[in-house]
Amino acid sequence: MQKDKIVAMELREKAYAKLNLGLDVLRRMENGYHELLTVMQSVSLCDEIRLRLGGGESITASTNLKYLPRGEKNLAVRAALLFFNRTGLPLQGGEIEIVKNIPVGAGMAGGSSDAAAVLRALNRAFKANLSRSQLEEMALELGSDVPFCVAGGTALCRGRGEIMTQLPPMPRCWVVVCKPSFSISTPELFSLISCSKIKIRPDMDGIVKGIERGDLTQIARRIYNVFEDFLPPQYSEVRVIKSKLINLGALGASMTGTGSAVYGLFDCHDGARSAYDALRRQYHECFIAVTTEKLEL
Repeated sequence: MQKDKIVAMELREKAYAKLNLGLDVLRRMENGYHELLTVMQSVSLCDEIRLRLGGGESITASTNLKYLPRGEKNLAVRAALLFFNRTGLPLQGGEIEIVKNIPVGAGMAGGSSDAAAVLRALNRAFKANLSRSQLEEMALELGSDVPFCVAGGTALCRGRGEIMTQLPPMPRCWVVVCKPSFSISTPELFSLISCSKIKIRPDMDGIVKGIERGDLTQIARRIYNVFEDFLPPQYSEVRVIKSKLINLGALGASMTGTGSAVYGLFDCHDGARSAYDALRRQYHECFIAVTTEKLEL
């Protein structure tokens, strides 16, 4: 493609949510970040991205949620600017329209997945031929969860989440996600956690072995999120939702990320639908989804 050529185009991409199948905090690193150990899993709940490019010299975002930023504070806009900067291609101005279906402030990497979707779409449309690893390296400049969201699937993640080991696809299952009326500040929760005071840790080896064996029950019984033990009292509804999911038949349930969304794993659609219907009467943000495999780039 000629570097001085401006091309009007419209691109569409889906941005898939992620869950943490077990989340452990190992230590506080010298750089101030905490070292994490988790299995990340993508699910079918997704935002819808539409890029209209070729209209000016700036990029803005619009969403169905009016309180989200339109400019460079929006991670999808930053992703587009980073792509053009790193590839040397001329900046294609325009608008990124985002239909938000993934709940905001839920621990499901909605903003990170939007950014990753923008990188995928631009790489394909402009035939930049960036490999998956190159896209992931670029994505890390945007945030810790963005590299996983480039291709999704099932991966064991360490460090800030960016050191990934691809795993076989976990057994396909249904997921019910429920977010209480509040969000939880990630910096606040990290400030409260103390590695020496963690009493219960997820069995990450057991989760990985369950994935390798295709044993959903083994996986579900071992998921746990250490952040749940450090939730302040005002966030106790997280534990309430978790108990409700178990009582409604989930094989296992956990908060994802630093919350506030809670998910349950189900081995049949009917069971998941029944739990969803029950929770939907009490909680506005309730979703049903299925696990998804790694995207082919």
